[in-house]
Amino acid sequence: MDTNQSSRLKDRWRPAFDMLAFLAVLTGLGWIVVEGAGHLHYNWQWYRIPPYFYRIEAGGFYAGPLLRGLAVTLELTGWSLLLTLGLGLTAALLQRSSSWAGHALARLYVEMVRNTPLLVQLYLVYFILAPILDLDRFMAAVLALAIFEGAFAAEIFRAGIEAIPRGQWEAGCALGLSPYAVYRQVILPQAIRLVLPPLTGLGVSLIKHSALVSVIAVADLTTEGRNLIADTFMTFELWFTIAALYLALTTSLSLLVSWLEHRLPASGTGPG
Repeated sequence: MDTNQSSRLKDRWRPAFDMLAFLAVLTGLGWIVVEGAGHLHYNWQWYRIPPYFYRIEAGGFYAGPLLRGLAVTLELTGWSLLLTLGLGLTAALLQRSSSWAGHALARLYVEMVRNTPLLVQLYLVYFILAPILDLDRFMAAVLALAIFEGAFAAEIFRAGIEAIPRGQWEAGCALGLSPYAVYRQVILPQAIRLVLPPLTGLGVSLIKHSALVSVIAVADLTTEGRNLIADTFMTFELWFTIAALYLALTTSLSLLVSWLEHRLPASGTGPG
């Protein structure tokens, strides 16, 4: 009885303890930031940041460089993510196919891309593939990011498909479905729920990796920030602002996928 009472007391006070621990960590981090900033003897100019988001002149709204860069980052991430999912799913299915050539090609793609730096791949796509395919720097960046992230997506999709119980495959075949129909109607709908969490992490990684496209002068958020820093010398204010914008993007993506997870039907349901 005493043990049960003690357990109930712990459960009752656990939320308060967790909140206090969270506040203590935030306070510690804030103290470190304030102390570090104080030792820099830096002249903070946060009041100059808002005009770089937007300005209103003569009743009209004009986007500033940070807002324009954010729009480019969103567009870049959106197209890259769509292409990433397509490449990843295709590579995953090829790895599971009965075709020796398809399996070998997909495996070679996954291993080569996963084990080489994104920056090197970005340069290779921009300087070699882009002129051949007549791509501008924006599409070259989309292709490079998609190729890189697609290799990781392929392994995520493959793991999700292989996690579906064998009985689901047998049930689909027993209903007279073709292999394509089994994948489309039975396996992939169940695998989607399984792969959503790791794909969310991949999407977050894609948003952060998109900052690398600044090396080929794509006018994304990072590029616009670097240009502003060169003009204004407000290094810390702008980098903190850019970091906050990336954090807002990644957090929004995580919340959106969490909402989608709760909307999807539970995995493990069979055909029919």
